[in-house]
Amino acid sequence: MRARLKTLLAEMMLIPGLSGYEGRVRKYLKAEMQKLGLATSTDGLGNLIATAEGDAGAPSVMLFTHMDQLGFVVRKIEPTGLIRVERLGGVPERALASQAVLLCIGEGRDVPGLIANKSHHATTPDEKYKVVPYMEVFVDAGFASAQEARAAGIDIGTPVVYRPTVIELANERIAGTAVDDRAGCAVIVEAARELVSTPQRPTVHFVFSVQEEFNLRGALTAAQVLKPDICIQLDLLLAADTPDMGYRGEVTMGGGAAMSMYSFHGRGTLNGTIPHPALVSLFDRTAAELSMPLQRSAHTGALTDSAYVQLVGGGVASIDLGFPMRYTHSSLEMVDLGDLEALTRLLVAGIGAIDSNFSLDRDDYIG
Repeated sequence: MRARLKTLLAEMMLIPGLSGYEGRVRKYLKAEMQKLGLATSTDGLGNLIATAEGDAGAPSVMLFTHMDQLGFVVRKIEPTGLIRVERLGGVPERALASQAVLLCIGEGRDVPGLIANKSHHATTPDEKYKVVPYMEVFVDAGFASAQEARAAGIDIGTPVVYRPTVIELANERIAGTAVDDRAGCAVIVEAARELVSTPQRPTVHFVFSVQEEFNLRGALTAAQVLKPDICIQLDLLLAADTPDMGYRGEVTMGGGAAMSMYSFHGRGTLNGTIPHPALVSLFDRTAAELSMPLQRSAHTGALTDSAYVQLVGGGVASIDLGFPMRYTHSSLEMVDLGDLEALTRLLVAGIGAIDSNFSLDRDDYIG
């Protein structure tokens, strides 16, 4: 399982898929799900959906994660051929200088470039500690004129992502681009492999959503059509085991799967998720039965699609599960393969335990 997760993750990290331009990632995932014997469909927004029918008397489950990544779109092409970009998603400005990027024209036609960093020898003392706002940065792809850039296929709106990169580190850790949330995609593919051959389980809708990094848009439309009883969302949970993050919680990389007990964005989008007690109880019990640790997270500053999916219809029982991740939203994020395997095993066992007797009545879980 771990070897398959590694392959899936590494291959998807190398596929560009900016929010709104997820087609290449969707193509890859569609082929992987079809290998498992699952028919797929794509809705009007671009979500990829595959359903494994199960016990009609049990609550139905929507297991989902997003397949898009953050990045930029071209805002202006200077007469000199230098390219200005508009930020798409939560891109940290302090991590931009000197980054390699890819201007996504089409498979086999993508154009490499770099975010320029002012020459050190010309940097004034007051500039040395200044973060340059993204509106002032520019991408240099080597073009000598705007006409040359446009001839290469670049235009206003062209997607731009960090140069796709995979780095294998010690202790089976992987770093690189779009770990958020190609790691979640890899886990769902591997969980689907196990669940389709599980005889007793509920109906499971596997959803790879779009435009999560663009204000969490995709999963909501899928849930409105599928009308699940339960939604289980997979995404990163902040690892708090580096010197700069210790105050943020107790989640550690290599410590296993994690469960969010509270999330709230707190900036602009005032939304978040408090998990349904039935699902907290389910995954706590499942982890104990598997003799595996289940880490807990509670933090402000992050948001997932479940914040909106839980509001569909009369309300959907929701929970965020995830994997510890370091260096979120940077060009080089990091994850532990052992954590991904633990999350996969937790999901398979937990979802497999949902039957017609599984109660979603909150009054059954009053402490």
